[in-house]
Amino acid sequence: MPRTAFFISDGTGITAESLGRSLLAQFEDVEIRMLTKPYIDTLDKAHSLVEIIEATAVRDGEQPIIIDTIVDEAVRAVIREAIGFKVDIFSTFLKPLEEELGTHSSYSVGRTHSIGRDDVYMDRIHSVHFALDNDDGARTHQYDKADIILIGVSRCGKTPTSLYLALQFGIRAANYPLTEDDQDEDGTLKLPRVLAQHRHKLFGLTIDPRRLAAIRHERRPNSRYSSMDQCMQEVQQAEALYRQMHIPFIDTTRFSVEEISTRMIAETGLHRRFSPR
Repeated sequence: MPRTAFFISDGTGITAESLGRSLLAQFEDVEIRMLTKPYIDTLDKAHSLVEIIEATAVRDGEQPIIIDTIVDEAVRAVIREAIGFKVDIFSTFLKPLEEELGTHSSYSVGRTHSIGRDDVYMDRIHSVHFALDNDDGARTHQYDKADIILIGVSRCGKTPTSLYLALQFGIRAANYPLTEDDQDEDGTLKLPRVLAQHRHKLFGLTIDPRRLAAIRHERRPNSRYSSMDQCMQEVQQAEALYRQMHIPFIDTTRFSVEEISTRMIAETGLHRRFSPR
């Protein structure tokens, strides 16, 4: 029978969900239904949620897993009454940290994902705007301001990676698509002139041609653009260019955007303007 996991918070629930999913992802043989319950910040909301949790326990025939980051002690006490296996993240880790640091935590609701410092907030906004403005080779004249320039064939993951780098780390990421327009007369893919002067900022993305064809088929079914032959040719030429020009690259086929970004940062030593949220 499937189990149910509740990620509960008196804030956004992002921390509880992120940690909860990371923990539960280690149990691949167990079917787990995951539910996020944010803004459980009053006793009435807590009591109502306890009723839902207990009804779930009856339906599943198994006690639910309860992972919470609730700060308010009174609300947390209500949730503790629910039938379930409880992982209280704050009490588990904050108490030992308080003892080690010799001081009390501020116990501020939503502190992890609040706007916080104005400079960090503005860095995030500017980085996201930069990624949008410089998506798909739109404004190549701004590449001197880029921290990194992602290159690769169409639909290999350049745009989501650029936006993730901007949103999570404040990295100014531009991206440029490698197309047939960048081939010379004999059909060989060449490094575009606009990229050559920023070669030290380039990072390539590649992808399995079968996966690429499937992605492109959703956009333009039964077209040359999505054909297997076209996808194989484009990927092979892109990878050959990376090797010839000594451009670092990563295969995005089996990696999430989070993994792609963190691997890229680790390999290039990119400076993070702030820590991920």
